[in-house]
Amino acid sequence: MSEIPEELREEVNKWRNFEGKRPDNIIKPGPGQESIWDYPRPPKVELFTKKIRVEFADKVIAETTKSYKVMETSSPPCYYIPQEDIEMGFLFRSAYKTLCEWKGSARHWSVKVSHKISKNAGWSYPQPWEGFHQIKDHIAFYAGRVDSCFIEDEKVMPQAGDFYGGWITQDILGPFKGDPGTEHW
Repeated sequence: MSEIPEELREEVNKWRNFEGKRPDNIIKPGPGQESIWDYPRPPKVELFTKKIRVEFADKVIAETTKSYKVMETSSPPCYYIPQEDIEMGFLFRSAYKTLCEWKGSARHWSVKVSHKISKNAGWSYPQPWEGFHQIKDHIAFYAGRVDSCFIEDEKVMPQAGDFYGGWITQDILGPFKGDPGTEHW
């Protein structure tokens, strides 16, 4: 676990204190449902033991019942899969990097199976910041950059946009950040 580098503290604090506007059309959850607008900020990390499967080019590239679900206001959850449950021979590091104001610097991963490639299909936090140590040595996948992702037998829908990697299932309610016009959330 690492600390926030001095040169990033001002920018990180700006984003951590961002007061986004909540949309007017928040869907109220019923029994067995979750509203992303009830998720906390900073994000919450919890062990997730339902079966998760990620497929690409007719191969199962990841499958586990030991993931971590990360929930943050305005976004569908992301699922971090332990590298021991990922076919790492299909993944290679990308030069692309991003920064999360909560989790730290993200390394991105591309997937290659035979001649099929998906660039920046997943991401990880090699040295997550305080409060997110659980996701070290885990990788999350963008549902829209692989062929399919499943929770149990339900195929998930990807969160809209190119930046966010949340997984949408029938029990997760929005509206979701990522669509055009949601930048102020």
